Amino acid sequence: MPSQTALRIPDLEGKAVLVTGASTGIGAALAVAYAAQGCKVSLHYNASTEAAETLAEGIREAGGEVFLVRGDFGVSADVERVVEESAAHFGRLDGLVNNAGGMLGRVPYAEMTDAQYDKVMDLNARSVITACRVALPWLKKQGGFIINTSSIAARNGAGNGAGIYGSSKAFVSNVTRGMAKEFVPFRIRVNAVSPGTIATPFHERYSTPELIKAAVATIPMGRTGTAEDCVGAYLFLSSELLSAYITGQVIEVNGGQLMP
Repeated sequence: MPSQTALRIPDLEGKAVLVTGASTGIGAALAVAYAAQGCKVSLHYNASTEAAETLAEGIREAGGEVFLVRGDFGVSADVERVVEESAAHFGRLDGLVNNAGGMLGRVPYAEMTDAQYDKVMDLNARSVITACRVALPWLKKQGGFIINTSSIAARNGAGNGAGIYGSSKAFVSNVTRGMAKEFVPFRIRVNAVSPGTIATPFHERYSTPELIKAAVATIPMGRTGTAEDCVGAYLFLSSELLSAYITGQVIEVNGGQLMP
């Protein structure tokens, strides 16, 4: 089977796309995939400087065009700056992929503090609102797309200690639907991708081998997903050629772990 990055989607070439949280995991796979489609990629990162620089170097060596931009997406001013710098660098913005996010530790509801709540919601929820607001004037110029990264946790209540993370992703899923209605007059499609249990640094950081084993036992495909398993859904939703009549949808990518 040919790789997803080898399959060219004609209407993506030349598009300027900002991928947030793109230094590792799903975001990194997306940065590579969009570059392989001939997109101009703004690669946002925060703490993982070395990983981001290595990824950008690889994209350039493969003939891709990439702009590196750093910012803490728990801080609204940084979100605003990252979007503006990305759009200004390429002189346009055709697509925004809101992928930055994290669990920020497993904290049971009984131990949740206001400070922890604010940290999780600022990073996973507020940043999406802010990024879309700043990107909107750029996207309105020629139409475009927004794709938000939700999570299986948005629908299943999340695992122990991850409840606020799951709730922040449920927020993202519903914001996706609301924005789709508001932005459709501007020829901007807004959708989301909801990954299941994906083998990325996210789970390496927050999930024990026992938790992963228990999760795999609930997946009909019998394995965790990979970042590359998620790429096709994002590319599909990015292409007007393939998904012009699709907006306000949340595509589940979870190996059958959760079905409607």
